[in-house]
Amino acid sequence: MFNLHVVNDAKYVDGNARLADLMACVKPGGRPHRRLAPGCVITTVSWIHWPCLFPQHGPGRKHDRPISLDRWQCAIVEDHPGPFLRGLFHSDGCRVKNWARRPVAGELKTYQYPRWQFANASQDIRELCCWALDLVDIPWRQSNVRVISVSRREAVARLDELIGLKS
Repeated sequence: MFNLHVVNDAKYVDGNARLADLMACVKPGGRPHRRLAPGCVITTVSWIHWPCLFPQHGPGRKHDRPISLDRWQCAIVEDHPGPFLRGLFHSDGCRVKNWARRPVAGELKTYQYPRWQFANASQDIRELCCWALDLVDIPWRQSNVRVISVSRREAVARLDELIGLKS
């Protein structure tokens, strides 16, 4: 028997409820249980078939081993990139208010704008994020070695529409 544990911030009440509902739908007869830890909710379901759905699972840290999708998983992401991106950005991403200073008519002006950032130590997972963003024509750039950013106004709006804000 394998256990799928998902740890999520306790402040995301709706997200934690959706997660439990989703786990119950995926595992026939599943009854997810939750336990509280400081600042977070751990939602768990046991099932012998989790490795069938997540063949990427394995020993060691995910950034120290290859992570790739099977063909059947790629086909699902190609057909439904939004939920895949939602999972990535809602787990390892954030929507922040970025700022920049520029001289305008001799005065220094500060501009603020929203930006999505996805951070992960695994190059393979970052590449999967970029691939999915490319599938939906959302421009991105690599801000640093571990961070993918979506910063253009229209791209942020499109990603907002596609994945929604964390709740």
